Amino acid sequence: MKLELYTQAVIAGLVVGFLARLRMLRTDYRQYPTYPHGQVIHLSLGLIAAALGSVAVPALLDRNYTAVTFLTLAAQQFREVRNMERETLSKLDQMELVPRGSSYIEGIAMVFEGRNYLVIFAAFVTSLAVILGGWISGALAGAVMIWISGRLRSGKYLGEIADVSEGVLRLEGPNLYVDDIYLMNVGLIDDQERIRQNGLGIIIKPRDEDSRVTLSNVGQRQAILHDVSAIMGVYRDTGEPALVPISKRDVKDGRLGLLLLPQKRDARMAIEVIKRVPVLESAVRMPTEIGEN
Repeated sequence: MKLELYTQAVIAGLVVGFLARLRMLRTDYRQYPTYPHGQVIHLSLGLIAAALGSVAVPALLDRNYTAVTFLTLAAQQFREVRNMERETLSKLDQMELVPRGSSYIEGIAMVFEGRNYLVIFAAFVTSLAVILGGWISGALAGAVMIWISGRLRSGKYLGEIADVSEGVLRLEGPNLYVDDIYLMNVGLIDDQERIRQNGLGIIIKPRDEDSRVTLSNVGQRQAILHDVSAIMGVYRDTGEPALVPISKRDVKDGRLGLLLLPQKRDARMAIEVIKRVPVLESAVRMPTEIGEN
C-alpha cells in the first residue's frame, strides 16, 4: 500500500512538473528557444527536473537523505545549463544587426535556470500533497503550481514603469535631435536623408526615481533597441554605423530619446512594442527603498 502510494505521488509530481515546464516554454519574437530542437532540450531538462522533485518526497519520508545530494547535483547541472544558454546566445548575438547585449543575454540565461527550479518545486509540492491528502489534494496542488508557474513566466514590462510617446526627429545641420535630446552627429548627406525618410523618434519618460535609474542602465536601453528591431526590422545593413538605432538620456530629468529605423515607419506599433519590453533584473534599481540606518 505504501509503495503504491509513493508510486502515485511520483507519477503525479512528474506530470505536474512537466506541465509546469510546458506552461513556461514560449517561443516568441526573441526567437529562442528555436523550434523544435531548442524546445526538445528544455522540455527534456524539465522532465528530469520534475523527476527529481517528485522522487525527493518519498525518499525523504523514508529517511533516505541521500536524495538531498541528488538535488544538490541537479542544481549544479542546471547552473551548467545557464552557462550553455549564455554561451549560445552570445555567439548568436554576434550575427545580429542590433545585438541584445550582455545584460539581456544574462537575464534570459538566468530565467532558463530558474524555471528548472520552479519545476522541481512544483513536482515536490504535488508529490507531497498526494502522499498527505490523496489524489484530490494532489490535483488541487498541481493546478495551483501550474498557475503559479504561468504567473512567474514573465516579470515587469517597460510600460509599467515609464510613459512612451512619439518624439520629433530634427536635424540642425549634422546634429540629430529627438525633441530637445541630442542624439548624434550625422555627417553624410545621404545618411541624413535616409534618417528623414525612415527615422522614428521615441521619448521614454520614467514615472519615478526608481524607473529613472533603471532606464539609465545601458543594458536595458540596448534591450529596447533590440526588441524593436527584432519585431519591426531595421532599415540598415552591415557597415553603416550612422544608421544604427541608438538611445540617449537627458541627464536632467532622466528621459530617454530613441532613434529607430524600422522597415515600416509605424509610431503606434513601435510604442506598443517598447511598452512590452521586459524590465531586466540586472537593470532594476530602487534607491527610494533605502531605509534609514
